Amino acid sequence: MALVDALGNLARFILLPGQRHDSIGVEPLLCGVALGALIGDKAFDSDWLRLKLNERGALAVIPPNASRAGNIPYDGEMYKWRHLVENFFQKIKEFRRIATRYDKTDTSFRAAIHLVATVLALR
Repeated sequence: MALVDALGNLARFILLPGQRHDSIGVEPLLCGVALGALIGDKAFDSDWLRLKLNERGALAVIPPNASRAGNIPYDGEMYKWRHLVENFFQKIKEFRRIATRYDKTDTSFRAAIHLVATVLALR
């Protein structure tokens, strides 16, 4: 799970087990980060996340999940910027070590992601 800035550069990331839902990583990822808006996909459509963002004064730009009873409005134009996160993941997967996860431990994989993100930021 990754948090990128407005330019698509890595701000923070957290490694999660493959069988866990991404929403469990949101709170530690956003802890201590000042943000004006959070752009996420439908997987992040949850009442507790919207409440947390509202308490922080941040705008939740998350389309409603299909299983939600009511429709929650969101800024469609701002949502288009979500591609920056997808672009970041595509860029780091250009490095074979990341794409095939050669590293056996979380620590070495985390270090490889930091290294690749630094190389990408310097381009």
